[in-house]
Amino acid sequence: MKASYRNIFFFIGMALLGVMLCTLGMPWSEIWTNVCHAGYWLAFNIALWAVIYLMNAASWYAIINDSTHAHVSFTHIYSLTISGYVLNYVTPLGLLGGEPYRIMELTPHVGRAKATSSVILYSMMHVFSHFWFWLLAVILFVTVYPVDWGTGILLGTIAAASLLVIYFFMKGYRNGMVVKVFRILSHIPYVNRWSQRFHERNAETLQRIDTQIAALHTQRKRTFYLSLGLELLARIVSSIEIYILMRILTPQATIIDSILIMAFSSLFSNLMFFMPMQIGAREGSIALVSDRLHLTAGYGLFTGLLCRVRELCWIVIGLLLIKVKGKLHG
Repeated sequence: MKASYRNIFFFIGMALLGVMLCTLGMPWSEIWTNVCHAGYWLAFNIALWAVIYLMNAASWYAIINDSTHAHVSFTHIYSLTISGYVLNYVTPLGLLGGEPYRIMELTPHVGRAKATSSVILYSMMHVFSHFWFWLLAVILFVTVYPVDWGTGILLGTIAAASLLVIYFFMKGYRNGMVVKVFRILSHIPYVNRWSQRFHERNAETLQRIDTQIAALHTQRKRTFYLSLGLELLARIVSSIEIYILMRILTPQATIIDSILIMAFSSLFSNLMFFMPMQIGAREGSIALVSDRLHLTAGYGLFTGLLCRVRELCWIVIGLLLIKVKGKLHG
């Protein structure tokens, strides 16, 4: 990628980070008090996410490196994984930031079609694992806690929606889905003309991407399930952060509570995908889920705040990786 393009990503990220810091909606003194209360556990959680990003990178690495394409070093993938997620965090509508950056950085190593298909495949896998995680959380909830009618309807809706999406994802993995998406877009007002022109100019490339998507599931099943397993494991390991922060305040918290809080708060905050970092949505959803699990809602707000502080630390790290990209790419 040209240095000028990389600088554009960097400065856009820094500008949006500044906006977030100015709109946290909480006095800095209160934030500092909570950070001091967490102490070294906050540093532990920041380090924990280095491991989680390692799992994410390993999932993407498995997709990229096969016998038919140029090898890309793991340090390169690890760096792009962190920077890509950082751009997604700070960009409204999420994937509009990190995915184009990853494609542009990877293209010189494996070509445009392979770079695009691998990024799409990994993004699909990342989203796919979320629905498995939410389905797992529903099963865990009904196994551990009593369920009233209202909760049962909500959990049933989540389970049904997750199963439906999983079904369509599996169809997409078997047959490819990029060309079909553009066909659907061609019937939607305001984007139909753009999608038709894009499809006409890039028909061969899009078809090649669909072929590579289908090949992952049909010809490389071991890679497919390894990548999915690593993404799902990353979701579960991320619950340790919630567990640690909740245990600071109350011995009532369990690892099962933490998995449920992580799953359902991520579900509710993802419904607010149009907001950078889902500002406000995550804290509120953690508080609501904590209250539903008979934990004080204030515990959830404390946990949400410190998760936000950890995230801000990684945003700074990711933006610096964009700036000094050459030092970490092998």
